[in-house]
Amino acid sequence: MTHQPKRRTLLAGIAAAATASLPPFASAAEPFKVGLIVPMSGPFASTGRQIEAAVKLYQQRHGDSVAGRKIEIVLKDDGGVAPDVTKRTAQELVARDKVRVLAGFGLTPLALAAAPVATQAKVPMIVMAAATSIIPQRSPFIVRTGFTLAQVTAPLADWAAKNKIGRAMTFVADYGPGLDAEKVFVKRFTAGGGKVIDSLRVPLRNPDYAPFLARVKDARPDALFVFVPSGEGAAVLKQFSDRGLAAAGIRLICTGDVLDDDLIAGIGAAANGVVSSHHYSAAHPSPDNKAYVSAFMAANKGMRPNFHSVGAYDGMHLLYQALAKAGGNADGAQLVAAMKGMAWNSVRGPVRIDPASRDIVQTVYIRKAAQVDGGMFNVEFDQVANFADPDV
Repeated sequence: MTHQPKRRTLLAGIAAAATASLPPFASAAEPFKVGLIVPMSGPFASTGRQIEAAVKLYQQRHGDSVAGRKIEIVLKDDGGVAPDVTKRTAQELVARDKVRVLAGFGLTPLALAAAPVATQAKVPMIVMAAATSIIPQRSPFIVRTGFTLAQVTAPLADWAAKNKIGRAMTFVADYGPGLDAEKVFVKRFTAGGGKVIDSLRVPLRNPDYAPFLARVKDARPDALFVFVPSGEGAAVLKQFSDRGLAAAGIRLICTGDVLDDDLIAGIGAAANGVVSSHHYSAAHPSPDNKAYVSAFMAANKGMRPNFHSVGAYDGMHLLYQALAKAGGNADGAQLVAAMKGMAWNSVRGPVRIDPASRDIVQTVYIRKAAQVDGGMFNVEFDQVANFADPDV
């Protein structure tokens, strides 16, 4: 009995040495933290609400643990308009909260602001919403699960040139995605035989669309191609209708941001018949999507899921699969390597991560807004499968 204290001391020392020799983050009790940076307030709050809801739904349906690690979401509101706030938030999440992955990012300037943080900290950065083509080029740790504006614009430009639209104008928000959309539309539409008679760029913050729409009405193109970020579409379509552009015979065609599934009900009759292109519609007819929409609406008091929700839902799927493949103790570089080339059947259709660009390849749908079962939906009628960013 006199030797027991010495024996306990020796055993404790051996256990401590064994623990010290384990790889970092090996403790099963330690959560795997994901810093989710989204606009939960301000003009783009609908984007943040959709992303947060989709992340929660994914964990409800697939559990909150993978590869022996409990996944803990650390949600941060960046307000959606100040890149310096987003960068500071990313720095705090990495340094103070010890997150292993950054995710979210509602707009391009915010994603670009956080990119150096991901590079320096060597943490994966899953871009679920921001859509300028260049974003993954800003850090080797960025992987995108949403879309690019160029990717969803090119098929619409091709469609317009083939469908009796000869003269068009472009009308885009004056920042990265808008400039991408303008460039791609002009290039593809003119290559198809159309003519772009003018290109208008509207302010991203506090826009007044009236003077721009007056110029469109005076020019009388066959169609106006529009891109504005999610949340601004209702104002554009209302003013387009109120100012008599539709009555003057000018068609409005747009990317799906303008006819956001979450907000289209508030647009009302002005949306009816508008042709758009995008990678997701809540009316996508697959059984997987019908189940997703039903579960999303049940969990969120009837809120309809939009394309940002799907970027987030698939972002979580990518993370879970990468952890399962690389292991719960994988570092940032190993997780990104696991993400490259990954493919799966999303609720939007088949998708994959291009291993070279770390960007998403997916189907782009041509849709028409119409009343279905008492609600306004974007009804798909054509598609371009396996479509990558066209490299603007």
